[in-house]
Amino acid sequence: MEKTMSHAPGSTTCTEDCCCGHDHSHHHDHACLDDCCGHDHSHHHDHACLDDCCGHDHSHHHDHGGHDDCCGHDHGCCGCGHDHGAEHSRKELVILATGAVLLVAGKLLLHGTVSDVVLLGAFLIVAFDVLVAAVKNILRGQVFGESFLMTIAGIGAVCIGEIPEGVLVFLLYRLGEYLQDKAVASSRKSISALLDVRPDRANLVRDGQITEVDARTVEVGSIILVRPGEKIPLDGVIRDGVSQLDTSALTGESLPREVAAGQNVMAGCINLSGALELQVAKSFGESTASKILEMVEHAAEKKAPSEKFITRFARVYTPIVVIAAAVLAVLPPLAGLMTWENAIYSALCFLAISCPCSLVISVPLSFFAGIGRASREGVLVKGGNHLDTLARAEIVAFDKTGTLTAGHFTVSRCVPASGVSQEALLELAALAESRSTHPLAQSILAAHSGDIASAAIEDYQERPGHGVTVTANGRHILAGKRDFLQESGIQVPALDTGAATAVYVAADGVYQGAVLLRDAPKSDAKKAISDLKAMGIRETAMLSGDSLQAAQEIGRELGLDTAVGQLLPGDKLHELERLRGHLSPKGRLIYAGDGINDTPVLAAADIGVAMGGLGADAAIETADVIIMGDEPSKIPAGIRIARRTRRIATENIVFSIALKAAVMLLSVLGMVELWAAVFADVGVCMICVLNTLRVNLK
Repeated sequence: MEKTMSHAPGSTTCTEDCCCGHDHSHHHDHACLDDCCGHDHSHHHDHACLDDCCGHDHSHHHDHGGHDDCCGHDHGCCGCGHDHGAEHSRKELVILATGAVLLVAGKLLLHGTVSDVVLLGAFLIVAFDVLVAAVKNILRGQVFGESFLMTIAGIGAVCIGEIPEGVLVFLLYRLGEYLQDKAVASSRKSISALLDVRPDRANLVRDGQITEVDARTVEVGSIILVRPGEKIPLDGVIRDGVSQLDTSALTGESLPREVAAGQNVMAGCINLSGALELQVAKSFGESTASKILEMVEHAAEKKAPSEKFITRFARVYTPIVVIAAAVLAVLPPLAGLMTWENAIYSALCFLAISCPCSLVISVPLSFFAGIGRASREGVLVKGGNHLDTLARAEIVAFDKTGTLTAGHFTVSRCVPASGVSQEALLELAALAESRSTHPLAQSILAAHSGDIASAAIEDYQERPGHGVTVTANGRHILAGKRDFLQESGIQVPALDTGAATAVYVAADGVYQGAVLLRDAPKSDAKKAISDLKAMGIRETAMLSGDSLQAAQEIGRELGLDTAVGQLLPGDKLHELERLRGHLSPKGRLIYAGDGINDTPVLAAADIGVAMGGLGADAAIETADVIIMGDEPSKIPAGIRIARRTRRIATENIVFSIALKAAVMLLSVLGMVELWAAVFADVGVCMICVLNTLRVNLK
């Protein structure tokens, strides 16, 4: 069922797609991964929590985690300021050390009644919290949890006179849980930087006064001050100031970004050098950082197929093994195949090894770690299901403008008439365009290195869509389309401009040449296509609304397999379906775009990838994956991480099931001792968790 949680002021709303009716309370920006197991998750202040299906009660404060079902400890208490994670860790170490010392003393150093008393003391010390947790879970209706299985195995060992075995059951189990918690906590930290991107306070500038206020109260259009060393609290446009920004938490880019007046900046970036005055462009809830946090928080709700399989598997598997253990304890003695003592012992071993903890922890953890790893690369994946689909990519299609190209024109070359220098031609073009706001005019002015004296400009006239006429320094200058100059009786030669846009220039009725501008490919676009092909992507394509000639020229330059131009949004959908026909039965199609016109295609693709740094909000909302740095090369990086995540999750499933099946068979035959069965269970779990941590390796 779906639940909407209410939060204290300053929190975000969390919707839990969980089937168990648990109270998942969050305060202040969390990413919580639950897999329908019945846990009470209380978080305070920026945590990412991974929960499994074993019946653990996880209450965390300031980034501590653990599977409390193993010990019955409540690590909660949000607001007292204590480091409960460290306290719990120390307590666990004391219990483990005390239990181990008493076990050794009772088994090796003492004898008779004294030995039994010491061993029973060790048993109570290491088993008490697990027994309490098992009872609590049973009262909540969660009978078949891991603590229940371990309780039966441990108490059963004591009942048949194997007290040291009972102590070892709980000692090894708690040791495994302790080490497991450490590994899981390490994985959680992979996403902690992302979860801490958004500050809550802003320096509001009003009537010359600077007041620190809650960032949620700042209205669009307000002016805020961001001092050196502070995080930018809201998306905005720089009004005054020059600085460098650390954007690594959002884009994965380690190099600082130079910014100045007029540029857009995103919430969550760190201002490194100069003070900046920003005009707020988006409210707190609509800022880039807020959307990232919302996406990360809800990413866990969308499970990959293998995660769903494990959830269903655990629900069916655990009751079955309990029934099988009961049959194993009763049937062989009745059939005369085993003594009652040996049969019960084998059943206890069977129960101990049967715990599905390695599966229900390691598989969701794999996808959680994969999402965290991708986020550090500036690739935001909205759920484990999308990460799994990304791993199956066979065809990648791109929009052109703003996705593979920079999205703005730059001067590619000048073609001066005979007797005219390139510098003179560019200066004439800059004089003509000096008062125009057209993107082509701005690009020409950016390419001209000299200053334009505004006083020298006279009689400026602009004919939208055609060109401009101006008198400057005593010369009558025209700049624009070829037919615009021809209408004035100027002879203009035909030029092969290719995919470039030409601005023709004339002065005093004489043709001076043409300035060619083009939307150039991004610096890493060619590498992105090359990397995709190297990793086995079957086909790369570009679907563009620009002219066919422009699309094909960019396609050849980048090494794309297919480049189609002059496409309306409906035409792009048709081309997408054509490409889908080239997929294998298990293959998936990716489409990457950044504009509003790309929204239908992003929704229709198996995986929609939005270029988030400059992309339209509609595209970002529709897409399944967001590339925060607008770099096409992040797409193959995301696919690589997705493939590694899926491979590791599969390895964990196969290894865990195969090894458990083998040891369970040996326990049925009476060839495994109880402590060895517990050790095998803990060992399998630890190996799977450690294998999962490979997701974070480069």
